[in-house]
Amino acid sequence: MIAEQTLTDQYLRVRAHSEVICRGLETEDYVVQPIADVSPPKWHLGHTTWFWETFLLAPNVPDYCIFHEDFSFVFNSYYETVGRRVLRTDRGNLSRPTVAGVYEYRAYVDEQMSRFLDTAPISADLLALIQLGLNHEQQHQELLITDIKYILGHNPLFPAVDMPVVEHQAESSNSPVEISEGIYTIGYQGDPAGFCFDNELAPHKVYLNNTVLSGNLVTNGEYIDFIKAGGYQNFRFWLSDGWAWVKANGIQAPLYWYSIEGVWHNYTFDGLTPVDPDGLVCHVSQYEADAYARWKNQRLPTEFEWEAAADQLNWGSRWEWTNSAYLPYPGFSTAEGAVGEYNGKFMSGQIVLRGGSVATPDGHSRPTYRNFFQPDKRWQYTGIRLVKG
Repeated sequence: MIAEQTLTDQYLRVRAHSEVICRGLETEDYVVQPIADVSPPKWHLGHTTWFWETFLLAPNVPDYCIFHEDFSFVFNSYYETVGRRVLRTDRGNLSRPTVAGVYEYRAYVDEQMSRFLDTAPISADLLALIQLGLNHEQQHQELLITDIKYILGHNPLFPAVDMPVVEHQAESSNSPVEISEGIYTIGYQGDPAGFCFDNELAPHKVYLNNTVLSGNLVTNGEYIDFIKAGGYQNFRFWLSDGWAWVKANGIQAPLYWYSIEGVWHNYTFDGLTPVDPDGLVCHVSQYEADAYARWKNQRLPTEFEWEAAADQLNWGSRWEWTNSAYLPYPGFSTAEGAVGEYNGKFMSGQIVLRGGSVATPDGHSRPTYRNFFQPDKRWQYTGIRLVKG
């Protein structure tokens, strides 16, 4: 739990990190939207600010003066309760407000929030909303990093940029992790006053069979073996939807990989560099992760197996694809109002990822954290852990 007397410092620290992520950008980098999944950095900075203004300041500060009446339309993401919004695909068309204007917006809201946190009585409900806001901003910090990488990684110049993240890490040697047959409790069981997202609730029992999870994530070198073995040309390794995706999009390797004179290179924040065979493979879809597992005569873990083994796993470098559909837990309930739109309405057609990545802010993830994306998505730092049996 965040102590009340530290809320202002905590708020300002989290907010400052969003701007640190963007410190290496040129003005032109802030406005690019190459695909619908990737939002311009300027939009992330504005949206996270809009969250604080809309859900904290406007309802709780008497006579609060909204910074700009059009910003709710511009920076609302998917909250139907709040009202009209710019289509997600049109975020890259927002030449206005300017980048400078968005930073002015952030400064204004930060000043108002600091005053509010220093002076207002903080109830338990209000504290929970502030905690949600901090975690919401941290989610967008990870998206900022991955969206910036997509923007620059599709720039023909493959520019390098200063970014507070160590992308490529060699995997240490870890022993396999065995799960014994039995009943396990899944879901957030921490301090009731602590933070978790609603999709981590409620704790419930699941039955698991004897299972062995790899202690290591798959490396680039191991994945290259899959490519060399014709993995992208053999339908037998692929789910039907995955094989259709490979053929429709001409997929031949992980995102950001390029074969140059027979040598695999990948785009990183250092520019275009040779692929490190000892580094952990990333930017793979769930389709690719599943196909690789089938090629190895293994499989991906369920999210429940992963959580049961989490305390013995070395996790946090890559979001780890599972083979579990993103569905509500028994006892899940949707909160009233706009915050109830945060997770529950996306529980269809998506796959759960567990762990965290090099782009995940420190302290943001936990063993019960349920990330989720459609199985074809791969612009996040997604990796592969195998299971025997």
